[in-house]
Order: sequence, then C-alpha cells, then structure tokens
Amino acid sequence: MRLLLCDDHAVVRAGLRALLASTEGIEVVGEAGSGEEALAMATRLRPDVVLMDLQLGEGMDGVTATRRLVRGDPPAPRVLVLTMFDTDTDADITRAIEAGATGYLLKAERPEELFAAIRNAASGRTALSAPVADRVLARMRSPRPGLSERERDILRQLARGLGNREIARALFISEATVKTHLGRIYGKLGVETRAGAVAVATERRLLP
Repeated sequence: MRLLLCDDHAVVRAGLRALLASTEGIEVVGEAGSGEEALAMATRLRPDVVLMDLQLGEGMDGVTATRRLVRGDPPAPRVLVLTMFDTDTDADITRAIEAGATGYLLKAERPEELFAAIRNAASGRTALSAPVADRVLARMRSPRPGLSERERDILRQLARGLGNREIARALFISEATVKTHLGRIYGKLGVETRAGAVAVATERRLLP
C-alpha cells in the first residue's frame, strides 16, 4: 500500500514516517509540505492513500487539495484527513467530507487506529474518529437553518470582496444591518470569518 504524507510541519511528517516504517504492508513513498506539492507528487508517485492535514498554512488548503486529488486523473488516490480536532470547526469537517475525503482521523488517535484507518481508506471504506462521527451525526440531526434572501444577497456581495460599507451602499441598507446579517450568516454556516463563509457557501453551491 503506497502512502503519501501531506503536512506543513516537517517534524510531524518525520514522526509519521518513523511510525509507519515498522508497519507491514504500508510504504511511505513521499512527503509533501503543501497542497500544491501533494498534487505534484501524487501525479508522479501514484499513491493509494494520501494522509492529508487540513491546516497547511499559506497556499492551497487541505480541503482544496483533497478535492483536486480525488477528482484528478485515474487512478485517483483515497484521501484520509489527519488533523488536530481543536483547530477544525464543524464546517471544516463537512467541507472535507464533501470534497471527497474517505476518512477523518485525529492526530491524538492510537497508532493501531491510524494503521487500521489507512487500510480502510485504501479499501474505500470510511474511517471516522469517534468524536468526529459524533459531531457529524449531531450536525445531521440538527441541520442549520437556511439563509434568507437578504442573507444570500449579502453573501453574494461578500464573494465579490466588498467590505461592510460597500455592501451597505450596494443594497441600500445600513452598515449596522450588514453586520447583523453577517453574524447570522456565520452562525448558519458554522464559520467565523468572511473567507470561511464564502468557502462554505461555494461548497454548498449557495453562490451563483
């Protein structure tokens, strides 16, 4: 089983490589420090599974890299997300799964669970850490309310890169009203930033 590591921390990659070196049936064929590097190496090395971190610093994030990997030229690799639980939001988890990730694992898992998840991913079976599965199920059971037409208008202006004052002028409303709607949009989409709102809205096809 050919495995490609993608994490922007060299120490983490070295630790994973050392951990996996003694694992029968798994060969680490490469290490990537960015999403762009992972795409290039996957094309050249043809791994069966890519172990992907979502928080990759500057450049392409892990979700975008995941989407491009699984939609690339066949045979496309399986992507298993391996990340820190406290740095990801519910929206991050949803975006990764919607992008095509086969599994979502935490770096705090025991080595045996990591090995099993890699093998499951290679076989096309879903691998989710228990806390992640709980959050996914909770989100499915309590879906967030949809956006109102005014919130969609503001979101479209947000995607154009407009600031609050410019949005207010474009929609003939006050800046205070824009801020109020933005707070509601963030809550409904499960994000905390303007960029996050646009990214999630794009994933869910809420934007034209």
